[in-house]
Amino acid sequence: MSTAFKPDETFRDSFTFRNSEAAIRRFPMPFPEDNYMYSVNIEPHTAGPPGSVTEFPIDIDEHYVAECKERALVLAAEPLRFQALPHMMSAQWDCLELIMESLARDYPQHFALARAGNRWHWINRPLGINRHFTFGEASSLDRQPLDFITRQAQGDWVVMDQREGDLWTEAGMVTTQADWSLDFDVGMTFKEWHGPVPIAHELGVFDRALKFLLNLRLGAPVRRLNWTMTVHPRLDTSPENYPFWGPDRAAVTALNAGDLVNLRVELQGLWRLPRSNAVVFSIRCYLISLRELVTVAKWGRRVHRVLKNLHPELVDYKGLARYRDAVVEWLAPYDDGVPTTPGTAPE
Repeated sequence: MSTAFKPDETFRDSFTFRNSEAAIRRFPMPFPEDNYMYSVNIEPHTAGPPGSVTEFPIDIDEHYVAECKERALVLAAEPLRFQALPHMMSAQWDCLELIMESLARDYPQHFALARAGNRWHWINRPLGINRHFTFGEASSLDRQPLDFITRQAQGDWVVMDQREGDLWTEAGMVTTQADWSLDFDVGMTFKEWHGPVPIAHELGVFDRALKFLLNLRLGAPVRRLNWTMTVHPRLDTSPENYPFWGPDRAAVTALNAGDLVNLRVELQGLWRLPRSNAVVFSIRCYLISLRELVTVAKWGRRVHRVLKNLHPELVDYKGLARYRDAVVEWLAPYDDGVPTTPGTAPE
């Protein structure tokens, strides 16, 4: 899609975030059918259709500059949203290389990377960054490598060290999360980190996911979609800031749900890193209001059906208990009972 950035939109206070018509059409709808149950749903992270969120490994869209500004606001108030244990420095450089190479290759109008041995020159035109540094020398940057580059990337980034037959959450930049905390989870194993997810453990979802990820191959990244909902287009719904966003749920009614409630979808990518053998987990958040969503008739029908029949434990886990019924009522007029076609693409 065309990346005409909207640098002044906000994800707090005035909430001026909106999706263009093009952004609505490329939204990563997470429901391929009219019902939902938690699953691994991992697939190869290969190139999707032109203009889609999966066309390139790391997606940049119209909200890029505004999201980077939002990240800076969060970090200024809470620096511990970035953390990295000392032994993760090699993995940090791996991540920097992955992100810089991807952005410079896929968006040359916005980013450039020149290398002469370990002397690198990075240009980020949308953010006005022009930086020479020495790859592998932390002193040549004004921040740790992962901190430096993930301030210039949309979505959250978690780096997992692989040892003892497990994955350990030991570095990350997390400012757009759906009610979990890097500060709490750093140092946890993969299944400890995902401990709160209901039903999936009983179904063996995380046993299968861990086995798969331990065998993730270099050069063969994978992806999956996850989803929840949030009131207002708020990126930072962290436990640390619950007093700011938690009470919003009580404001939703069947009259205002279309404007207040957003479907929040995470495009999650996982890469094996070359030097450190760590695994980096990108969690890219996309937001769409219900009013924007129902402009695609198939999506209005489908989301109504998914939410109406959602398993009670998932309703609680995803924080929807206070307003799920209001959302279902608001969506009901957009569901005429017509069968939907398989898959997520608009009709």
